[in-house]
Amino acid sequence: MNDPTPDARRTGAQPVGVEPVGVDAVDPAPSDERPEHTRRRRRPGPFTLLALPGLTVVLGFAGVMAATGRLPSPWSEDSDAHPATAGSSATDRVDASYVPWLREAARTCSLLKPSVLAAQIDRSSGWNTDPATLSGTVGIAGFTESQWRTWGKDADGNGKSSPRDPVDAIMALARQDCALAEDVTRLRTRGTVSGDLLDLTLAVYTVGTDSVTRAGRVPATARTYLTEVKDLSARYRTFDHEENAKPGTGKASGVLAPPVTTLMISSPFGSRKHPLTGVTKLHTGVDFAAPRNAPVSAARQGQVVFAGMTKAYGNRVVIDHGTIGGRRLETTYSHMSSLLVTAGQSVETGTAVGFVGSTGLSTGPHLHFEVLVDGAYTDPMPWLAVAR
Repeated sequence: MNDPTPDARRTGAQPVGVEPVGVDAVDPAPSDERPEHTRRRRRPGPFTLLALPGLTVVLGFAGVMAATGRLPSPWSEDSDAHPATAGSSATDRVDASYVPWLREAARTCSLLKPSVLAAQIDRSSGWNTDPATLSGTVGIAGFTESQWRTWGKDADGNGKSSPRDPVDAIMALARQDCALAEDVTRLRTRGTVSGDLLDLTLAVYTVGTDSVTRAGRVPATARTYLTEVKDLSARYRTFDHEENAKPGTGKASGVLAPPVTTLMISSPFGSRKHPLTGVTKLHTGVDFAAPRNAPVSAARQGQVVFAGMTKAYGNRVVIDHGTIGGRRLETTYSHMSSLLVTAGQSVETGTAVGFVGSTGLSTGPHLHFEVLVDGAYTDPMPWLAVAR
C-alpha cells in the first residue's frame, strides 16, 4: 500500500475564511463548458499567504514551550560544539586516580608532559579501558602483545602486568616514548633527521623509525597523527600544572664559554631562507664567521656523544653537558674542517674539538653553533658568557 501524501494524512478543519490550496485550485475547464452549478474556486488572498505561515510558527513555538518549559536550543544536548561546554569534557573522561600516574610517567624523560601522554591515549582509545579493535591492540594505550613484552611492567604493584591495567599502560607508554626519543636523538645528532624532537618522536611512534629516517624529517604520513595529538593535548594542559610548578626549571644564562675567539654573527638563530636549499625554516643555531682552520673549543665541560661527518652539518661534534638548573644541556659544533675529539671522550671548557671549515651544506668558512635544552633547539646567545 502506497504511503499517503502529506495532504492526504492531514486532518482537521480548515481555518475559517481560508480556501483549500492544491492542484485543483485553478479550474482546467474552459469557462463556456463549466456546468452552471459549479463555482470557480477563489485563489488564496494576501491574508492567507502572509498570516498563515506566521501562525504556524507561533503555534509550533507554543507547543515546544508547553512540552519543555524552556526555549528550544540550536545545540543538541550532547553537542561538543555548544559554546558553554566546548572542550570542557575531555578531562572528565579521565579517572582522577590516573592523573598522578600521568605525571609520574612524564618524569620518565624530560621530553614528555602529562598532557601529551593523555592525548596519545585519547587518540588511541578515547580512554575506553577495553576498546574493541581489529588491530590486535589492547587497553587504553593500544599495545600489541609483542610491544607489551618489551614495554610492559607491573607499575602499580598489584602482582600482574597487563596492558588492560590503565596504570601499567600509562607507564609503559611513557617508557616507549622515551626510548623512541633516544633513538631520534641519535638520528638527529648524526644529521640523519632534522626537526622538533617531540614531533619526530611522535612520528616514529605512529609510522616507524624507517619511514622517518627515509624522509629525514616528519613524513607526510605522520602529520595527521601529530596534528590530532597536539590538538588533544591542549585539552589536557591542566594536567601539566604540577610539572610547571617544579623548582629549578628556569633558564640558566651565561653558563657557556664562547666556542670561537671572536663572536661575529653572520646568521642568527630564528626563521630564515636557507642560502643553498632555498627552504624557509628555523635556523637552529647561530653562525659565527671565522677564518678557515680557526680553533673551535668546547663551551663547557661534558662528554662527546657524537663526532663525525654528516651530510648536512659536515664535520660535527655534539657534547652533552648533563643537567643544569634541572634541564639537560647539549651543544653542537658543525661544518668544521677537521675534528680533534672522538665519541665518548670527556672534555673541559676550552678543550679544542676541531677547526672552522665549510664542510656539509655551507657557503663558506664558519661555525654553526647550537644549544639544545631538554632536546629542543634554543637561541644560544643568552647562554653564552659574553659582555653585551
